[in-house]
Amino acid sequence: MFLVFFADRNLEPPGRGFGSSVPPAIAPGSQRTRDTMSSGNDRQAQTFTKPALSEKEATELVDRVFGLKVSWIRPLPSYDDQNFHVRVSRSKGAAEGADEYVLKITNSEDSQEPDLIEAQTQAMMFLSAEGFPSATPHLTKDGNIMSLESGDTGPGNKKYMVRLLTYLPGTPVAKIATNTQIFYEIGKLAASLDKALSEKFHHPSVKSLHRGQFIWNLANVPLLDQYIYALGQNKYREVVEQVIEQFKGKVIPKLSSFRACINHGDLNDHNILVDSTSASLENPQYRVSGILDFSDMSYGYYVFEVAIAIMYMMIESPDPLSVGGHVLAGFESVLPLTEEERGALFLLVSGRFSQSLVIAAHTALLYPENEEYLMITAKTGWKHLMTMFEVGQEAVEKTWFETAAAYATRAPAQ
Repeated sequence: MFLVFFADRNLEPPGRGFGSSVPPAIAPGSQRTRDTMSSGNDRQAQTFTKPALSEKEATELVDRVFGLKVSWIRPLPSYDDQNFHVRVSRSKGAAEGADEYVLKITNSEDSQEPDLIEAQTQAMMFLSAEGFPSATPHLTKDGNIMSLESGDTGPGNKKYMVRLLTYLPGTPVAKIATNTQIFYEIGKLAASLDKALSEKFHHPSVKSLHRGQFIWNLANVPLLDQYIYALGQNKYREVVEQVIEQFKGKVIPKLSSFRACINHGDLNDHNILVDSTSASLENPQYRVSGILDFSDMSYGYYVFEVAIAIMYMMIESPDPLSVGGHVLAGFESVLPLTEEERGALFLLVSGRFSQSLVIAAHTALLYPENEEYLMITAKTGWKHLMTMFEVGQEAVEKTWFETAAAYATRAPAQ
């Protein structure tokens, strides 16, 4: 979630190019942050919830639970879950299926919320059936999408929820030279995805997506008050305090006027995979080939999704203040925002930056071994948030809205 520029891809397989050399710091999209903030003293407990299977044990697990023979396996970086990229070999006459998967072993704490994991997985299956490029689970030998398994022989013999998800091809947006075309496409994706989930996804487990005080839901920006101490006393803290106060006064009272929906909640630059659709090096065109990490799904509002996408795409642009207009244009090609929703966009984007940066600082205190990495990667986020406030809401909105309006009369600029 926050500004660590790689993802643990908590529920989905990582795309190609996601290397094990990346340090397993605390990553976007994981439920770990929600867990660590439930108590200031649970750091030691957290170390006991993460699975620690060996490659041999993981290979045996795939055979025993899913009935597949692993021909190649390697671990993937993850903070509180355990992920393996696996290739399987199929015997003659075996049922057809994918050859590459991600074995996802959820930490023992989150494994106690099977309804939430089921809702996330069912949403992935639904979206795949609707034509979206999301991973799908390989069923267990018993025909289930997941299985609760005993883990290592550590304290308390923990149980972990296990899934085998199809491996998605593509390159994370974070690893390409972005352009306005892909920003537009990501805006369009954000609206299309939420619209499909909200209008057609009716699985019984969906009720678990009412997540109340979930810290990453944008409605919960005021909860950052509890963690802002982690910033110390400086100019950054002053800006975040401003964001929180303005959010309480100008956004919270208007939530009831926003259109409600189910949010993916984490369409960041590592959770969207792309393929090139043109041979031109000077003017590359991309299509989205994978949507990852559904672990932050919750009930929210359409305008939340576009704000989250704008914030993360700003990270990937040399001209960050212009990005919002291109993402917004793509979003509004599917779902035009109301005046109330547009009026909240600046504070919602600022609120997402604040969530990311405050939680990063808080987590660095809990896990000081990752502090240097977390603080280095947060610098870009602080720079963008400070620039937004220096330029001011009126000027930033003018840039966004004029850029978006120009799309009504032309194709996306490159």
